[in-house]
Amino acid sequence: MSFNIGLSGLRAATKDLNVTGNNIANAGTAGFKQSRAEFADVYAASVLGSGSNPQGSGVLLGDISQQFNQGNINYTQNALDLAINGNGFFQVSNNGALSYTRAGYFGTDSNGFLVDNFGYNLQGYTLGANGNLQDTIGNLRIQTANQEPRATTQIAQNLNLNSTNTVPTTTPFNPADPTTYNSSTSTNIYDTQGNSHVLTQYFAKDASNDWTMYVLVDGKRPNFDVDGAAYENTPFAYDVDFDAAGNLTSVVPVDTIVGGVPVSNPTAVGTAAGVVAFDPAHWVPVIEQPAGSGAFVRNGATASADGMVLDMRGATQFASSFAVNSVSQDGYTTGQLAGVEIDDTGMIFARYTNGQSKVQGRVILANFANVQGLTPVGKTQWVQSFESGEPVRNPPRSGTLGAIQSGALEDSNVELSDQLVNLIVAQRNYQANAKTIETESAITQTIINLR
Repeated sequence: MSFNIGLSGLRAATKDLNVTGNNIANAGTAGFKQSRAEFADVYAASVLGSGSNPQGSGVLLGDISQQFNQGNINYTQNALDLAINGNGFFQVSNNGALSYTRAGYFGTDSNGFLVDNFGYNLQGYTLGANGNLQDTIGNLRIQTANQEPRATTQIAQNLNLNSTNTVPTTTPFNPADPTTYNSSTSTNIYDTQGNSHVLTQYFAKDASNDWTMYVLVDGKRPNFDVDGAAYENTPFAYDVDFDAAGNLTSVVPVDTIVGGVPVSNPTAVGTAAGVVAFDPAHWVPVIEQPAGSGAFVRNGATASADGMVLDMRGATQFASSFAVNSVSQDGYTTGQLAGVEIDDTGMIFARYTNGQSKVQGRVILANFANVQGLTPVGKTQWVQSFESGEPVRNPPRSGTLGAIQSGALEDSNVELSDQLVNLIVAQRNYQANAKTIETESAITQTIINLR
């Protein structure tokens, strides 16, 4: 019996050495989780029991459990390297076969799909046909095509006109003569082809709390090609009024007087005081052709089919210098993919050269009721089993799930100093069990040699 006890000890020590050696071998493997050999003693069983002081029968390997404690976060230079700080696993698909990993080596394949270093597709919430994020889980993909331009539909301004300004003494208004107006500001707007145009507003004081705003696009009447070349340099005009407290009360289109003849302004008051609405025909995009000639023709594009709204509800008239406190517009030109960013909630954004960004999908994380029940399959991956239970999938930072760290990898959680000590202990255990067998052999030999 003692031979079997010693032999079981040798086997146990060998398995302990194998587990420890595997941990040491993977000390530099991203996302690796160290294992621990767990042993149990063995007692012989009999029909009538073994008494109150049974003799042990050796040792057996009870389990090899993996330790899923957090590894260090190591920052890299690759934006698509991902680390999980907290609970959860990345879900990847190998032609539909799902597995789970903490190793965040991700990149894109030839079709733009996000894949790991084995070519498995990273899973997450994908985009629908309309380009909006949906709740369907599938293969995440980065759209590498150029971003289509968007024509401007909304301009919002927050500016202040100086109430201490005096009425200009030079008339009529002339954009080339600064003495005919008090202040001016310009905003870039875009047509349906992504061409940039400059909308310029000129403010001339008429009386206390009363101003006239003149609007030109590219230095020309916004729809001069519709109204005729005779009105090429005639701006749209608006009566801008403020109350005694300096707050805007109205912005109303008015006629422009040219040589004593009124020229009507085709734009309309918007849905609220301080909002002006341009129908698509109110702005006709033009281009100077040939360049430097001073001759402008239609450029083949149009304004947005939804029209364009100029929102000045934030304008004020206080006794301080003219200033544009904020301005925004929703148009942009064509954009090429410049980079990809992933935030800590898993949202994937494509960043374009036109300064815009677009959601490309959202990484999801999976977690299990019993992570110890997961079955390791190599490649730093696990698959679910009956013991692990079904995966629960949610975005990062929801519930008990951890956060995503872009541009980083999770290091192996192996602590080398601990493993080297374990190696020494396992070696001593092996030697001690070998000594047990040697001693039993010597005792047996003594019995055999009795005369």
